[in-house]
Amino acid sequence: MNTFERLESEVRSYSRSWPAIFDTASGSTLTDKDGNDYLDFFAGAGALNYGHNPRPIREKLVDYLMSDGVTHSLDTSTVAKEEFLLTFEELILKPRDLDYKVLFPGPTGTNAVEAALKLARKATGRESVISFTNAFHGMTLGSLAVTGNSMKRAGAGVPLTNAVTMPYAGSFDDADTIEQLDFYLSEDGSGVELPAAVIVETVQAEGGVNVASEKWMRRLGEVCHRHGILLIVDDIQVGCGRTGPFFSFEEMELDYEPDIVCLSKSLSGYGLPFAVVLLDPRFDVFTPGEHNGTFRGFNPAFVTATAALRQWWADDSLTKDVKRRTEIVTTRLEQLVEDHPAMFEGTRGRGMIQGMECSEPELASAITKAAFERNLILETAGPNDEVVKLLPSLTIEDAELERGLDILTAAIESVFDAEGDRLLAESDVSSVAAS
Repeated sequence: MNTFERLESEVRSYSRSWPAIFDTASGSTLTDKDGNDYLDFFAGAGALNYGHNPRPIREKLVDYLMSDGVTHSLDTSTVAKEEFLLTFEELILKPRDLDYKVLFPGPTGTNAVEAALKLARKATGRESVISFTNAFHGMTLGSLAVTGNSMKRAGAGVPLTNAVTMPYAGSFDDADTIEQLDFYLSEDGSGVELPAAVIVETVQAEGGVNVASEKWMRRLGEVCHRHGILLIVDDIQVGCGRTGPFFSFEEMELDYEPDIVCLSKSLSGYGLPFAVVLLDPRFDVFTPGEHNGTFRGFNPAFVTATAALRQWWADDSLTKDVKRRTEIVTTRLEQLVEDHPAMFEGTRGRGMIQGMECSEPELASAITKAAFERNLILETAGPNDEVVKLLPSLTIEDAELERGLDILTAAIESVFDAEGDRLLAESDVSSVAAS
């Protein structure tokens, strides 16, 4: 690793958790330059829902490149873009009765969020945006302003303004956080101005795998509609099938569809940079060139995204597979929590994004380290990295999924063997104190 330590910035992070030099990747397996295989339960932070180098997508990409297909096009019209738009309309928008226009920002998730925030502000004439505790929306300044993590916010180096943070679903146990939000919006003396938009993740992935209920999301939509506030759903990490359906909100039976939806990560189907903003046509108010980006026309991503949609979204087979595999993961995690009550506070998640909250943040890091030593790649999440987060590909084979869960179990057992006596003693003390 000397090359990276000598030449690469200190800001690198994942490479510190997984000190290997990876060379090839296929499906749910990463292979390092020494030939060691690692089972991937990280999936590019959600950018690889269909695994590494999915063959049907790779073939389409290689054919396109070998035919001298347009690579870079800004926002000019190309065959690849047209095919993506028509396929997205046919397979995603029409079956869900969604009437969205498609805006192409820069190619990353934070580009989509920045565009959505600008659009909401222009459409409403208002400046502030409401976000939620533990939210994560990106690392550029506008996205950071609506992100909750203090460490990431501190990296901005300047004040992060025009944003107001409200408590997310479940922040105060049984407290009704939507009622609190409505109070602040309704009362003249609350000090909270009517915002341009509310931006929300239905599952806060980086924030700790926190889940908003269907009821909470429905009521949020109703409050936004009543106050004339645009609802932005950031589906960057938990869209494209991560929770089962293509959009994480589509099975929630919302009375009001989101006004704006941000997509990126797995949208390209191949890990290529690609992002879109879906918007209600009423809010398509940018003038030509008012928002742009040099790489908003990355045609290889149009090609792979089109191929992915045709491969996995022409029917509901993938959604059914995700639901079935979700049950496998949920059952195993719940059993691990039951077997080690001193180590874990509980499980959380939806679909193929799930986690276990550790009783002490250090345990989560110890577990992911022990998993890597056993050739399983996992990450932590949450404001204090207290959650062990599972993010395998949606197309992982059942046998691989079970093997990964077996490795996770062994990693947890090894950490418990090292920490068990202390944890049990502290747990007993806490039980006596509570009684």
